[in-house]
Amino acid sequence: QVQLVESGGGLVQPGGSLKLSCGVSGFTSDYYAIGWFRQAPGKEREGISCISNWDGSTNYAEESMKARFTISRDNPKNTVYLQMNSLKLEDTATYYCAAKRYYSSTSPGAYDTWGQGTQVTVSS
Repeated sequence: QVQLVESGGGLVQPGGSLKLSCGVSGFTSDYYAIGWFRQAPGKEREGISCISNWDGSTNYAEESMKARFTISRDNPKNTVYLQMNSLKLEDTATYYCAAKRYYSSTSPGAYDTWGQGTQVTVSS
């Protein structure tokens, strides 16, 4: 059974940085992808970035996110990271990682396994 556990959220001032972690377990094959998503109160869940586990290729939902967020992986640790820099008030949300087999996607509907989420609050 695939399981995902996010960590690293918290309270940060505007302009600050956070690094989120997603611990991945249960896959029996290397052919899967991990995505990062977020959902603010009253808004739909939106994609941020995704990474393919077997070749490390990445995609970002928007160019503006690519400028401030970086997805990466550490395969020996079975962990995917989301480095977030220059955080803004509007980045406040619950951040989720999700997993799917084979090809990566920044669409939330493409994923079938989700972590519990970690809260990121940007406030002065």
